[in-house]
Amino acid sequence: MKNLIIVESPTKAKTIKNFLGKDYTIIASKGHIRDLPKSSFGIKIENQTFTPEYRVPKDHASIVKELKDLAKVSDNVFIATDEDREGEAIGFHIATAIGKDPQSVPRIVFHEITKNAIMHALDNPRTLDISSVNAQQTRRLLDRIVGYKLSPLLSSKIQKGLSAGRVQSSSLKIVVDREKEIRAFKAEEFWSIDALFNKTIEASLVEFKAGKIEKMTISEGERAQNIKEILAKEIFKVALLEKKERESSPSPAFMTSTLQQSASSALGYSPKKTMMLAQTLYEGVKTHQGVQGVITYMRTDSLNIAKEAIESAREQILNTYGKAYLPEKARFYANKSKGAQEAHEAIRPTILEFTPAIASTYLKPDELKLYALIYNRFIASQMNNARFESQTLIFESESGKFKASGRKLLFDGFYRAYGDNDKDKLLPDLSLGQNVDLSQIEANQHFTEPPSRYSEASLIKKLESLGIGRPSTYAPTISVLTARDYITIEKKQIIPSETAFSVTELLEKHFPQIVDSSFTSTMEERLDLIAEDKEDWQAILWNFYEPFEKQVSEGKTGIESQKVVVFTGEMCPDCGKELVKRKGRFGEFIACSTYPTCKYTQNLSKAAAPEKEKITLSVPCPECGGPIIERSSRRGKFYGCGNYPKCKFISNYEPTDKKCPECDYSMSKRELRKKEIYECIKCKHKIDA
Repeated sequence: MKNLIIVESPTKAKTIKNFLGKDYTIIASKGHIRDLPKSSFGIKIENQTFTPEYRVPKDHASIVKELKDLAKVSDNVFIATDEDREGEAIGFHIATAIGKDPQSVPRIVFHEITKNAIMHALDNPRTLDISSVNAQQTRRLLDRIVGYKLSPLLSSKIQKGLSAGRVQSSSLKIVVDREKEIRAFKAEEFWSIDALFNKTIEASLVEFKAGKIEKMTISEGERAQNIKEILAKEIFKVALLEKKERESSPSPAFMTSTLQQSASSALGYSPKKTMMLAQTLYEGVKTHQGVQGVITYMRTDSLNIAKEAIESAREQILNTYGKAYLPEKARFYANKSKGAQEAHEAIRPTILEFTPAIASTYLKPDELKLYALIYNRFIASQMNNARFESQTLIFESESGKFKASGRKLLFDGFYRAYGDNDKDKLLPDLSLGQNVDLSQIEANQHFTEPPSRYSEASLIKKLESLGIGRPSTYAPTISVLTARDYITIEKKQIIPSETAFSVTELLEKHFPQIVDSSFTSTMEERLDLIAEDKEDWQAILWNFYEPFEKQVSEGKTGIESQKVVVFTGEMCPDCGKELVKRKGRFGEFIACSTYPTCKYTQNLSKAAAPEKEKITLSVPCPECGGPIIERSSRRGKFYGCGNYPKCKFISNYEPTDKKCPECDYSMSKRELRKKEIYECIKCKHKIDA
């Protein structure tokens, strides 16, 4: 045998094998084949020097033996792991494990798994980048130090089974801080005056003259009603007609964070699911040209695009949409995020001929949706701007001014690639000074809203803006917080647990740097400098470790225990184990002694607000026939089955006994555009009330 190529993934190995002849054997290491031990600290520290004690896990022992045996009988051994720091470190460990000098083993890299890319990589091998390996190793040791030292301390002071992490804890603080804002928020009342002119034009009051021009911040209902009564008697005319042409530019091709955000908002995919699907598309799927990778590497924070890919996209735009959609010059995008690895490419399709229409024959439904998102975004990024006409009308009376806005699409530009666009909101043709009929005027009460909770997408956007973590860490960080019961995700909203408050407050008080986003961001920048061979990784580790170890040592005796547990002698109704009384952020509560295995809790807090009297509707639950009860939450009123949790029926609007003509399910009654309608709770079919 002449050549051995070692990759991480079996799927990746299978795809590459399709491109190469019998002279090549491709085998997968199946991820990291050496790591720090799970049962011990695994880092030897002497004279300010850190020596990791790597081990081959038992489940990888047979793979390592196979790699060694194949390497012995091969003329050439190529490392072909992913081209990022993680891949560089995996390559380093593979070379070490098979008894090779890491800097003597040829290293091949590629951003896409296509035949041309693989052949080009084989023709241009390089050596392993030891600086990148050191950067990844520093990250791994930092995370081990924080996790191994802090987690037992949290478990001893707060609750068994808790953990902390360098990126994990600073991310959790962001979520907890937002929840504190929401809990501290006090809604303020305000009123708007809204009108309907000529029965079609909706407008809002922007000015009211009462001796002087005032900004419209009406805080009292009585004043709003007085203004309404004054304006209802007055004659309005067109005081301003304004049309302006505006342009909308396309977004660049995806990088990891923007792909996760868009997949979440457009497709409802979690970051974890998005990355799993993207990994499949990258490593290889069936196409009309055989099995190959159909997108470039999906862990990237770069917006760069290969010149050949841009030229192919421009040619496709010209042939598919015409000259009007093609800019005179190619578009190039710069990344504004900290520490972006500009040597990489953004996420793009590798074969433009493999359109979403053709892909629909080969890809699974979820894969196709994500692929179409990536494909259309890339094509759109090289198309002309869309052009709109924004329209503004001002209606003026003796006492007030109303403003109406509209929009008209003049040229769809890059929207053409997406296949959809917002509907036009056209205003009628009127003339300056023309009188207009006031058909309806209302004083509407509103309340200021608290800040919204983070979604997975908005949290990733926040982490990216603060420079916390890197493309490979966003999805795992959220997964760890969820698995540790620090957060739950309900209706796409991230909600921290009470344990998350306790952990964050302890860390803020005694280990402020661990939850400080600027500290975490600065550390990421220093890791970048290590990768560029501009910083000493041993010095960075020591500068962190020395004061941190002192803090941990002092915390063992100096931090007061928050563990206050009293066994009640009663049994848990869910699992049969004994219940305990604990103290939480909002007072005492009952919980199962086996938490977090069993999560039964019962609130005993005297400070808790008394439960409002339940209102039971006369309409039975459409799922089980039980009672429907009006309930309330932080987000407002809703309706749920009284047999919860056995029956989990829920509706945001009041259910009625009216049946849907489409699916025969119960309909709710609600207001839509100031008109009452019936809407099916299941299929959302709407009819007039």
